[in-house]
Amino acid sequence: MTRPHPTDRITPAELPARVWQELQRATVDRHHEWRTPVLASVDADGLPQARTVVLRRTDADTRTLTCFTDARSPKCAELQTRPQAALVFWSQRLGWQLRIAAHAEVDTTGPAVQAAWERVRQSAAASDYLMPRAPGAPLDEAPSAAASGQHHLAIVRLQVSGIDWLELHRDGHRRGHWDGSSTERPEPAGWAWLTP
Repeated sequence: MTRPHPTDRITPAELPARVWQELQRATVDRHHEWRTPVLASVDADGLPQARTVVLRRTDADTRTLTCFTDARSPKCAELQTRPQAALVFWSQRLGWQLRIAAHAEVDTTGPAVQAAWERVRQSAAASDYLMPRAPGAPLDEAPSAAASGQHHLAIVRLQVSGIDWLELHRDGHRRGHWDGSSTERPEPAGWAWLTP
C-alpha cells in the first residue's frame, strides 16, 4: 500500500544517517513503528521462525541492535546454534520497509545481563522474565523448581551486516542496499541503488 507523501523526499546522501536516526528513535518512542520489528531465525529442523521483538538499543557506531528475550525461549537456543538472523521493520508513517541481516550473540549471564535486569525489574515487564515455565511450555507442565525468584532475561545483540531499504512513494518507489563490507559506518558511498 502506498501512503500519501509530502513533496520533500529524503536524498540518497541523507539516507544512511536517517535510517540509524529512526532506529534510535524507535528505542525511546513507544509509538514508533520500528519499535517492534519481526526477528527471524532458523530452528533445529532448518525451518524459518519469526516473531515480534522490542528494539531496546541501537548503536550506529558499532552497527548493533539489541533486544531482550527469555533465556529459555526457542529463539534464544536457535540464535545460539545458528547466529544468522534477519529483522524486518515497517513504518506506515515513513512508507519505509527496512530488512536487516545480522549476526546474533546471546548473553544469558554476566554484568551486562545483570545491569539490564536491574533496569527491567522496576517495570511491568519484569514478570515476563520471572515466569516459572519456559515460553511455549504446556500449561499443565510442572513449573521448574529453579524458577523461584530467579530471572531469565537474556540479551540478544545483533551485529548488522546488511540493510535493504525500500520506500513506497506515490511519485515512485526507491530501494537502496548496504552490504556491510565497509569497516566504517554506512555512508552514502557504501549504498547501492536497486530496482524497487
